[in-house]
Amino acid sequence: MIRRRRSVERNGVSDTNPRVADYPVDPQFLARWSPRAFTGEKIPESELRSLFEAARWAPSSSNLQPWRFFYALRGTPEFDTFLGLLTESNQSWAKNAGALLILASKSTNTPAGSDKPVPSLSHSFDTGAAWAYFALAAQQRGWAAHAMGGFDVERTSPTLNLPEDYRPEAAIAVGRRGDPSTLSESQRKREVPSGRKPQSEFTFRGTLPQA
Repeated sequence: MIRRRRSVERNGVSDTNPRVADYPVDPQFLARWSPRAFTGEKIPESELRSLFEAARWAPSSSNLQPWRFFYALRGTPEFDTFLGLLTESNQSWAKNAGALLILASKSTNTPAGSDKPVPSLSHSFDTGAAWAYFALAAQQRGWAAHAMGGFDVERTSPTLNLPEDYRPEAAIAVGRRGDPSTLSESQRKREVPSGRKPQSEFTFRGTLPQA
């Protein structure tokens, strides 16, 4: 069974999704993608809190919940600070987001009965799960979320006063989807839901086949 998402309109922006599932899956997984065009509309902090609440319930090894969300609302000094941490190409479109976030993970944990922290092997893995929950919640509530690796990691830690065992994982732009005409020509060409590799490239029954 293959499901195809029909063309819809969100906030005045036409959205034709070319994604096609090879197997039955809930439409929300095809609908979520990472646009760059935003309207500049502010996102209420209460609305952002609902997205954080979704992230709160992500699965977590030993229930350590190592994710740490730092956020800056549009129109605040913190927003300009966060924007300045992004690469120039990402600043060009993220400046129109309703909020900017930095997602970090705590890379250590202190076992019960001990006062010495030890490395956490799953901190990035678990934090990625929190991001996925956040992104899906944003999609369901009519917002768009775009995670970026293009930010200055070295400046992020001192700017946000992060301890040594906090690892910056990603920057995130959140907002209402806007008109792609606000983007540069090269960005407009990428303003469509991206495809995915077939399962045959990332699933293996048993061991990895020999070359």
